[in-house]
Amino acid sequence: MAAVGGPDPLFGLRNNFYVGAYQGAINTSEIPNLSPDDAIERDCLVHRCYIALGSYQLVVSENDSSAATSRQAVKLLALYFSSPDKKETVIASLHEWLADPAVGSNPTLRLIAGTIFMHEQDYNEALKHTNAGGTMELHALNVQIFLKMHRSDYAEKQLRVMQGIDEDHPLTQLAHAWINLAVGGSKIQEAYHIFQDFSERYPMTSLVLNGKAVCCMHKGEFDEAETLLLEALNRDAKDPETLANLIVCSLHLGKSSSRYLSQLKLSHPNHTLVVRASAAEEGFDRAAQTVA
Repeated sequence: MAAVGGPDPLFGLRNNFYVGAYQGAINTSEIPNLSPDDAIERDCLVHRCYIALGSYQLVVSENDSSAATSRQAVKLLALYFSSPDKKETVIASLHEWLADPAVGSNPTLRLIAGTIFMHEQDYNEALKHTNAGGTMELHALNVQIFLKMHRSDYAEKQLRVMQGIDEDHPLTQLAHAWINLAVGGSKIQEAYHIFQDFSERYPMTSLVLNGKAVCCMHKGEFDEAETLLLEALNRDAKDPETLANLIVCSLHLGKSSSRYLSQLKLSHPNHTLVVRASAAEEGFDRAAQTVA
């Protein structure tokens, strides 16, 4: 981290990562005269950008056993996403490292643990490692976990902590938008304004476009949502949230969503929407067999 009161050399890199401008973050990551700690954090952010872009093997190959704990943790995240058959090994390694007093309190390790256990839908285990906070990313992850548990009251408490630290931080603003979307009603317009502000202050990304589109869908503005989502699809044809939102949007517009569902099945076979669709198809097939 930068010295207290001093300029943060990773400020721009972090903000690009937070708003989903992953390639932009990678392209501007050659920052001179970083301290050893800042250099490690820079490498972790860059590797997390590559993970977000699906370049798992690159991250694995660039972090050998001599790499710092934070970088090793990011490598675990790459391994976790790279192949379903590696998940058990990754989770076993995570438990082992988290139990080690020498490295268990490392903020990046705790962040990666929370991310992985959230993906496993083991929210209580995730919170074991994230709930103490300590960084803005850990607080933001807590907000996501609480929302997945349908506990917007706890998410709002976490948001107040973030606002007390830095109300204008992009993660504070994002967390505020996520909570507004979860609460719904009049809060949807507030969430839209946050994403609109992001689109004016930061590079336009799939994350920002999807945020605006989801707000539009909540307001029943499906044509506008579709326009935003198609723009997001032009930027990243494999982004799972764009494809999932296009499926929902198309259904509301009375259009075929089969192509988007096929793309999602191919690129992200474990996505919640794919799993639900497959379960529904199996249920229909079983019912059809009984009738036959």
